[in-house]
Amino acid sequence: MRRTRHPARTASAALAAVLVPLLSVPAAAAPSSAGPEPAAATADAPPTEYEGEIAGAAYRVLVPEDWNGTLLLYSHGNYPSEIFAGQPLPHLLGNQPASEEVLTDHGYALAASMFQDGGYDFTVPTAVADQSRLLDWFEQHVGEPERTFTTGSSMGAVTALKHAEVEPDRIDGVLAIGGAIDVVGMLDTILDVNLATKVLLTDGTDANGNPIELVHPTDARAGRAALVDAVAAAAETPEGRAKIALIASLNDITGWYDVSAPEPGSVEDRTRGQAQWLMWAYSFGLGPTARVDWEAKLGGNASASFDGSWSRRLVHSGMLREVRAAYAAAPGADLSADLTALAAAPVIEADPQARANLVQHRPEGTTPSPVLTLHTTGDGGAPPSYERSFGDRVAHVGHPERYRNLYVERGAHLTVSLAEELVAVRALEERVESGRWPALSPRATNRAAWRLGPDYFGVFDPVTGVSGHEPAFTHFVPPRSARPSW
Repeated sequence: MRRTRHPARTASAALAAVLVPLLSVPAAAAPSSAGPEPAAATADAPPTEYEGEIAGAAYRVLVPEDWNGTLLLYSHGNYPSEIFAGQPLPHLLGNQPASEEVLTDHGYALAASMFQDGGYDFTVPTAVADQSRLLDWFEQHVGEPERTFTTGSSMGAVTALKHAEVEPDRIDGVLAIGGAIDVVGMLDTILDVNLATKVLLTDGTDANGNPIELVHPTDARAGRAALVDAVAAAAETPEGRAKIALIASLNDITGWYDVSAPEPGSVEDRTRGQAQWLMWAYSFGLGPTARVDWEAKLGGNASASFDGSWSRRLVHSGMLREVRAAYAAAPGADLSADLTALAAAPVIEADPQARANLVQHRPEGTTPSPVLTLHTTGDGGAPPSYERSFGDRVAHVGHPERYRNLYVERGAHLTVSLAEELVAVRALEERVESGRWPALSPRATNRAAWRLGPDYFGVFDPVTGVSGHEPAFTHFVPPRSARPSW
């Protein structure tokens, strides 16, 4: 179905792309591919919009009248059905709802599959095939792009990167925003976080007196509720907050949960922010109920819990000082005892075939295309440590010159501004066109963002809504991720 674009879609449902990663009701899908001939163009014609369904996956496409030849093929993040069941999901074409207007105004064509099963839950197993079919459709019914970039937010970055590896002759560049790139290591680490929450903050049972099961759960909702309630209670005492700091260190989970607030400075403020991430991202969004879907799609439990020295893991984390400060502020807390309790917990083994099924969807760093990442420094949902470890992987396979990172000094997940997103797209385009990366220093990128003006400073956050933020590119070196799987 072809139509002119309706006004920018507003977004309350966006929490989904927030890992746990964003709006309006998607229009009814047309049953197939080709639409009618385009209407006669006018001087101020809006982009032509196409909507439909291919192999069970809805798609949206926008093509501006003055298309510059670049197609941005976007992959959305995680939309947990436990949160969004019965609600229309946003069918985004960029990192936030207003991205589509900004990007098409600058000449870019946009396309995005919603993926199978309506776009809910763990879309990674089918997403590359869905996007490939949409690219086929675009080439047949719109035209062959001069350049095709895969872009993705949160878990969608996994799809964007893997697609570039699977079809290297069709993809010219990759932009990953707030990416949880190592999908195998990510699921392992989430299991560690949930295990530590169970061991340190609960008696091991849910409200019904049944064991909290983190994999193959019998009553996933009861287990989820027990974890959420335990974190909420722990956040109200110094001893509980010390344990929260230790749990957060397992995935370098920051305390900067609120994009509208400055980075937390005190021990209490940091650990309260970490508690928010643990409750809503790791326990509610990515805890036992998420495992049910992952196990169904992968044929079993694909994750293994940590089997090593928890003390050494803390030492090598990026948060040792913060954890020590939190325990120092809680005279009743005992860091050595808590580490011993973690070491005594039974190790959870992965089902070998399920793990093999997951590994085949992990980006390996082998794409010949240049890759640019864009990440907020305060992201606790998909910590920026994933970018550094993926950089290690890219260097290992021999092509570090293809990989660059941009960091924005801001809290929350996916909270880059329209200006920062556009600057990143243009930088990737320049790298593809010239064969060299443009200047990516904070001074250069902030200048480019400022030139766009305050109309481009909008940031979308599912908790606080839309707010304006001045450009905040910064020098930042994150720690390496806790458990890279390569």
